[in-house]
Amino acid sequence: MAISKTEIFESAPIPKAALALSLPAVLSSLVMIVYNLADTFFVGMLNDPVQNSAVTLAAPLLLAFNAVNNLFGVGSSSMMSRALGKQDFDSVKKSSAFGFWCAVFCGILFSLLTGIFNTPLLNLLGADEITFSATKDYIFYTSVCGAVPAITSMVTAYLFRAEGSSLHASIGLTGGCLLNIIIDPFFILPAETIPFGMGMGAAGAGFATLLANIFSCVYFLVLVFIKRGKTFVCVSPKYFSLDKQIVSGVCGVGVPASIQNLLNVVGMTVFNNLTAASGEFAVAAMGIAQKVNQIPFYVALGVSQGIMPLIGYNFASGNIKRMKKALVFTMEVTVVFLAAVTLGYYVFAENIIGAFMKNSDIIELGSVFLRGFSLAMVSLAVDFIGVGVYQACGMGKLSLFFAIARKIILEIPFILILYHFFSVFGLPYSQFLAEIILSTAAVIVLIRLFKKLERKNADIMGL
Repeated sequence: MAISKTEIFESAPIPKAALALSLPAVLSSLVMIVYNLADTFFVGMLNDPVQNSAVTLAAPLLLAFNAVNNLFGVGSSSMMSRALGKQDFDSVKKSSAFGFWCAVFCGILFSLLTGIFNTPLLNLLGADEITFSATKDYIFYTSVCGAVPAITSMVTAYLFRAEGSSLHASIGLTGGCLLNIIIDPFFILPAETIPFGMGMGAAGAGFATLLANIFSCVYFLVLVFIKRGKTFVCVSPKYFSLDKQIVSGVCGVGVPASIQNLLNVVGMTVFNNLTAASGEFAVAAMGIAQKVNQIPFYVALGVSQGIMPLIGYNFASGNIKRMKKALVFTMEVTVVFLAAVTLGYYVFAENIIGAFMKNSDIIELGSVFLRGFSLAMVSLAVDFIGVGVYQACGMGKLSLFFAIARKIILEIPFILILYHFFSVFGLPYSQFLAEIILSTAAVIVLIRLFKKLERKNADIMGL
């Protein structure tokens, strides 16, 4: 039996509420991973490291989309959840409209800038005379043509999650991902490999991604139209507002979340440039290992995104006990699951990498990289769930501190140090070292946060 949105937030058992909100978010994240892996798998079938390298080198640019997604997706959804907890429905609609239209504008701006500064951007990403053309073609479809639908669909999914409609958000994103997986081989592979294959290589992967994002964007716009009057997700221009309360509420959380992703782009660009110095085989191997390792990353991200509305709603309504139970339950389930995944990756690394490209050098390199990446899984999940709590509670400065600490203070210095002593083989361990420190700090901060909130509640109740 389905439970209402109010019941999810206020009275449903924590496992049931957390599952209702987090499971669709995790499943949509996993489907997105599958479609990323599908790109890598089908491009890998070409047995051309150059084509595989193009997808890897373009990854930081696609990750930059998340800077906009987080600015207006995380920011607006956090504001919406907190406003719902206070029963301030006017602010809910204004926050939604503000996030949506800002996403559209930034998507257009992103597209124009990518097209204008294409060549210097490719050089910055680490493309050389061998990989330049393939990377350029991939970026043309995914970024120059695809920025608007990609950013708009993701931000709208955040808005639906904020009101508890996690399933609708997942259907929109998952539908696009499934379409991408289905059409990928027809655009990537030649006719000799698959009937009607167009043989576009990496460019074909980019074109399939563009079509998938357009599908998701159209789905959400139709859904908003169908559910008008029954949803708090509002895209009407008349609700677009530059009121100080709305702008500061969205940007107070969204700007730190956006900066976090921009720092991720910087970190990945440094990482890829150092890897590129070891040749296209190292880039291809690292790209496969990164994509496979994204599975637990997106699980942690999906869980933190899923519980954000529940955390934010109960924080705003003052139900700290329920908020704490939701966090502890989510943390326990995620840590146990990812510990098991870590063990599986470490033991079966060669088999996993070999499933994507039948090249002994790439399998050997990729398995080393995957084992290094896998060690960070559990601590990464703890860190991301902690940041999700800070964002849900409107604590933008705290989430910004963790973003700066993650990349600038810890991970990038570790990347440079490990590369100096161990060459490309040391790079995957940089995240592990950084996340061990950050996850420990996140637990300490969360404990202190809840003690402070519990004392505040006790004072209000006169206990």
